[in-house]
Order: sequence, then C-alpha cells, then structure tokens
Amino acid sequence: MTRVSVIGCGNMGGALLRGLARAEGYHLTAIDLDPEALAAIEDAADETTDDVAAARDADIVVLAVKPDVAPAVLDDLDLRADQQIVTLAAGLPREFVAERTEAPVVRIMPNLAAETGDMAAAATNEGLTDEVRAMLDAVGEFVEVDESLMHVSTAVNGSGPAFAFYLIDAMKQGGIDSGLDPEQAETLAAQTFKGAAETVLRDDRSVDELIDAVCSPNGTTIEGMEVLWDSEADAAVEEAVAAAERRSRELAEAFDDA
Repeated sequence: MTRVSVIGCGNMGGALLRGLARAEGYHLTAIDLDPEALAAIEDAADETTDDVAAARDADIVVLAVKPDVAPAVLDDLDLRADQQIVTLAAGLPREFVAERTEAPVVRIMPNLAAETGDMAAAATNEGLTDEVRAMLDAVGEFVEVDESLMHVSTAVNGSGPAFAFYLIDAMKQGGIDSGLDPEQAETLAAQTFKGAAETVLRDDRSVDELIDAVCSPNGTTIEGMEVLWDSEADAAVEEAVAAAERRSRELAEAFDDA
C-alpha cells in the first residue's frame, strides 16, 4: 500500500485524488486549509486534514498548490530523505523545491483527465522514481522530459484540455446549427474527439495518413478539410500553445531570485 498525501485539493489535486481512488493500492490523504475543498474530496480520500504535518506519514507527497503559495507550504513541510515530493505547480522549478526539502523531488505537469484515468502528463527525468512512475501509470500516460521542456509540456498537455474543450464546443455548435439538439451534438462531438485521440495513440499511421484514410475523393470529409486547410485554424492552435508556454516561463521568472 503506497501512502500518498496531496497538499492542495483544488481542481488538479482533486482530480489526481479521484483518479488514484479508482486505482488499487493507495492510501490517500487530502490536505487543504479550505474546509469546502476537503468536503468536496472526502469521498475519494481515506483521510482529510488541514494539517500539513500529516504529510510526514506519506511515501509520496504531492504539492498541488498555486505557485505563489508553494514557498510558504514548503517552509511548513518537514519531509525525510526516504519520502518523495512531486510538484505540480506550473512554472515552479524543481531546484527551487529541492533546495527546501530533504526529500527527492520530481516535477510533473498532469491534467484534469487524471480523474478518469486518461491523464496526459510530462515528468522531469531528474527525481523520477519507479514509485512515482507507478502512480502516474495508475491515472493515465506520461512522458519523461528534460526540465527545460516543462514549459512547452505545460502548454501542450496542462493547458491542452481547455483547447480541446474549445474545439469540441465548436464542433458541437456546428451540429446544433444544423438541427441536432445540444445533448446529441455534445455526445457526437466529444466521443469523436475521444475516438480520434485513441486512434492516434494506437495506430502506426501518421496524423496526415489518418486524415487521408477518412477523406474519400469527392466525399463529405474532404469538403470540410478543404475549409480547415484554407483557414488559419492550425496557426491559431499553435499560437495558443505558444502563449501558454510564455506564461509558464513568466511564472518561473518569479522564482529566479527567490
């Protein structure tokens, strides 16, 4: 039984707790100063508390607080060298955390799909242990990257769900405009994105080859793709990723002299 304490039970911390609760082999402690946050997660956690000292009993301590709150939390943490700390805070350098704890530190950027076991995450090579790998595997898929790539990883998989939600909603609205009711349109759009993502992950063909496979000559799909190819849709998505990456770098700058 791996004991995991999650400090900060907001959207991301709560999603991770719920995802791990679906897996077997974890004893989960939720730590937050906000009683409402603890109440919202109590069905997924084995214990809830507002005392960070409870993290002393954990094998893995997940720091899931906002970057500006992290220094104060770290000041209150007294972890051992045989524990592991996992920081999720966007822009917070691994070294900043490592200088303030005896425990080994790994930095990861997960996303909210951890709740359903479909998370995409990036984890730094440095500090990543088999125990943390197993925890990440329990809630989705992850890649190991150099920390220099964490900013763009934050943009692609951390911010990415919001971009995907935006595109799903656009497809949904197209269906509504042509007569589908909202529930029908949402099911068809969301399930289509889900199926397409699974195909990309499991099929050996490239994305371009998969598009070609759907586009029959003179068919409906090629007509729609011509609209997309003639638009700047791909550039807009790339700009969104770049903007999120820039913001991650800006957040990191706050810790340069800390």
